[in-house]
Amino acid sequence: MLAVSFGRGSNLPAIGSYNQAVVLDAIRRARGGLSRVEIAQRTGLTAQTVGNVSRKLLQEGLIRESGRVINGPGKPRQMLQLRPAGRFAVGVHVDPAVITLVLANLEGSVVAHSRYRTPSSSRPNEVVDLIARRTRELVRGADVVPERLLGLGVAVPGPIDVEAGVVLDPPLLPLWRDVPLRQVLTEATGLPVLVDKDAIAAVVGELWLGAGADDRRKERTGVAFVYYGAGLAAGLVVNGETVRGKGSVAGNIGHITVDDRGPTCSCGRVGCLGMLVTPQGLVLEAIARGVLPSPAAPVDEKADMKSVERPFMRLARLAERGDVAAREVLRQAGVRLARAVVVLANLLDMDDFVFGGPFWRPISAQLLDSVREAVLTSTALVPKQAMHLVDTRIGEDVAAVGGACLVLDAAVTPRPAAMLISAKGSSGALAL
Repeated sequence: MLAVSFGRGSNLPAIGSYNQAVVLDAIRRARGGLSRVEIAQRTGLTAQTVGNVSRKLLQEGLIRESGRVINGPGKPRQMLQLRPAGRFAVGVHVDPAVITLVLANLEGSVVAHSRYRTPSSSRPNEVVDLIARRTRELVRGADVVPERLLGLGVAVPGPIDVEAGVVLDPPLLPLWRDVPLRQVLTEATGLPVLVDKDAIAAVVGELWLGAGADDRRKERTGVAFVYYGAGLAAGLVVNGETVRGKGSVAGNIGHITVDDRGPTCSCGRVGCLGMLVTPQGLVLEAIARGVLPSPAAPVDEKADMKSVERPFMRLARLAERGDVAAREVLRQAGVRLARAVVVLANLLDMDDFVFGGPFWRPISAQLLDSVREAVLTSTALVPKQAMHLVDTRIGEDVAAVGGACLVLDAAVTPRPAAMLISAKGSSGALAL
């Protein structure tokens, strides 16, 4: 195992006390900055506490003074803004086809990026070595001192044990059963490490980067991120909290039945969403319809994603050029995906859906319009409020960016429960 040490411990460090997190979070959400008076008004903290906390955050290089503004009688107020370069986090997305790394600043903005083919053998040790080596190169290339690194957030296909940081049995990565990814990456890099599902990372990234963008996004307490990669899943936020479930399998939408005349799924049922709309499912349907030629090697559940990616991209290009048959394949996929969206909307009373992932962009122009039309005209749709169905603003690297945002969120978001003394030993989670 290649060791790349940054000289840090294995537990995610908090940025100061709970009050520091409250003040920093308030400043972060107000993109234009806040005065000390405004911080006290928004947080309920006393002026003296805000003054003391602000002084500490300035000393640690997490915020900066950005000038004075006149707001009513009295002397001009000194504005405080987040200092993006005050801290950084590395985000990694492990996908059966590609491994993506990003270095994000305190705002979540990407300052460095790299992408590599997943080693053909997909052996965990090879992937860990690659991540460790490339993380060091990424940080060095961006001239970021290791002391400013908060940690490493890794987004992987589920199912996983989030608390233990163990990858359990992801699809299309057959050698990744019960891999203690957090432990081995901590040993390989010396960095604090968080591991979560790609769909969860995606929705965290979407909300983190959306903070303060506009009034509607400030109030996004219920969001479903439909994650489209080698597989299909939904990252869910309900009442402002990410939903993982007891076994961290919440959001597994692949086995929602959307076509009672569809193919038989590996689960034994007919017409499961995951069999029909994933890249592999679209390629199989396109071949069956004669849109794509039959491949030399079979495209089935055991297929390598690299063998699926080429015909998938060909299908996307055909649809983009106006091929009627190719567009019909994607239109039908949109109708099927819309049926699952309606199920989620009805079940969770949710109206905010974001779509993205490493394979989404090539087909989004065709698929999203089909999804919108089918959802909005569905007689089964119960919620009566306006539905928001949009592409992610982050792009195809959303899971990697989300991995970095998991670390940022853990380090700087105030959580009242974190003030309690835990009876258990540290499991790598943040303690403010």
